[in-house]
Amino acid sequence: MPLSELKIKMVSIPEGTFVMGSNSSTKPNEKPAKTVKVSAFWMGACEITHDQFDVFFKDENTSQGSKVDAVTRPTAQYIDLSWDMGKGGGFPVNSMSVDAAMMFCRWMYQNTGVFYRLPTEAEWEYACRAGSKTNYFFGNDAAQLGQYAWYKTNSKEKYQRVGTKKPNAWGLYDMLGNVAEWTMDQYAPDYLKQITDGQLDPTNPPAARYPRSIRGGSYLDLAADLRVYTRKFSEPFWNQRDPQIPKSRWWLTDGMFAGFRIVRPVKQPTAEEAEKFYKLYLGK
Repeated sequence: MPLSELKIKMVSIPEGTFVMGSNSSTKPNEKPAKTVKVSAFWMGACEITHDQFDVFFKDENTSQGSKVDAVTRPTAQYIDLSWDMGKGGGFPVNSMSVDAAMMFCRWMYQNTGVFYRLPTEAEWEYACRAGSKTNYFFGNDAAQLGQYAWYKTNSKEKYQRVGTKKPNAWGLYDMLGNVAEWTMDQYAPDYLKQITDGQLDPTNPPAARYPRSIRGGSYLDLAADLRVYTRKFSEPFWNQRDPQIPKSRWWLTDGMFAGFRIVRPVKQPTAEEAEKFYKLYLGK
């Protein structure tokens, strides 16, 4: 990655078709199941770590907190938002707002010339399933979850170093549990109803700061909330203890479980398209 010897391993995700959601779910926001087509892309094998994020955060060539500069970075943290769970050595970056996650993607683009972003909900679920059709990418037996995920039963209510559990069939680690992962979509409870069966690369562009879609569950969640099709969303109370006025658009005092991983579309946008994209997704 830029300005560092650190690397972000990307996994090739092939184009394909899958069934998104589940008709057997008891939650209305997870059905009806729809057949969705997804274009090829690359996805981070692991969640972005504190070590990786800090390279961006400490880049002195970028400004802090600006809404107008071509490149910007989050303002300094007002308290230790890792909550003593760990930073250096491969722990996932946490307490992330969706703005901070997307700004990291833009910084990567502006320093490498390669377009990065957050996944859509459809891309995330497709990659997580890795060809599976079960509640978890390894099957339906929740008793096996501890082999693949850090969650409430085995995490001791702390996130853990990335990549220490078994990956899914496509080589992606911690897709379930550890930290929950932002997508770039606005959350809509009836989103699956809005998708046309057979639709290519569905997405729901942001119209407001809340709610935004977040996937995968975290180290604080029970097994039932780590199913591949479980849909969750951000809420203002995730930042209720922020002492600043106005509240930070970068850090979440009560969203200590929120992190992210990045994707790189195989079909890269033009420079004009890329800037238009970042402007849209960082302007809410």
